[in-house]
Amino acid sequence: MNYTYILECGDKSLYTGWTTDIQKRLLVHNQGKGAKYTRSRLPVRLLYYEVHATKEEAMRREYAIKQLTHEDKLRLIEQGKKIKWENIGDPDISGNLRVQKK
Repeated sequence: MNYTYILECGDKSLYTGWTTDIQKRLLVHNQGKGAKYTRSRLPVRLLYYEVHATKEEAMRREYAIKQLTHEDKLRLIEQGKKIKWENIGDPDISGNLRVQKK
């Protein structure tokens, strides 16, 4: 699977990216090993994600979201408050994910 996601950084700014493993990517961001932008804005918290069939679709959507204004991104996040944490893990208060054992 391919994901496009929006993070809220420690300074309340938003970061948009794409990945094939959303759990791993969030952990990498919070370890300070993710994108240069997020390294100095820890911790980060997952606010929104979309699932895409291909890498190309996820990358196109990342680009489209990055073109939105901050207010439009907030609206997108509000409309998408349907994040199903059971699919990717449960975020603890630091923004890290606790992997659920099934």
